Amino acid sequence: MFRQGDVLIVPVAQETVPAPFTDAAAVSGEPRDARGRLVLALGEVTGHAHAVTGPGRLIREQGGDLSAPMFLHLPDGGRVVHEEHAAIPLPKGWFRVVRQREYIPGAVRVVAD
Repeated sequence: MFRQGDVLIVPVAQETVPAPFTDAAAVSGEPRDARGRLVLALGEVTGHAHAVTGPGRLIREQGGDLSAPMFLHLPDGGRVVHEEHAAIPLPKGWFRVVRQREYIPGAVRVVAD
């Protein structure tokens, strides 16, 4: 398991990833940002991002909001980077990306950076 700020990255076996996520022809994945990174979480206040560098795909449940399940596939491994944290190397494989949530009276929301 890997954690950087409010993002948790959990290695998972490919067999446990739902079939639609593993079909590269059917699911294009999230676009990369202007710097070529896969953004896991964008800081609303600072503009900083928890992002992955290297080849791979970030797949969010179709039509999902920020709390929707995300899977990350890194065929050659990669690195999680952020302007205020040390980089974290990731091995090759599949990962589930979980955003930290917080309770506010009457609702649960994704933590805003």
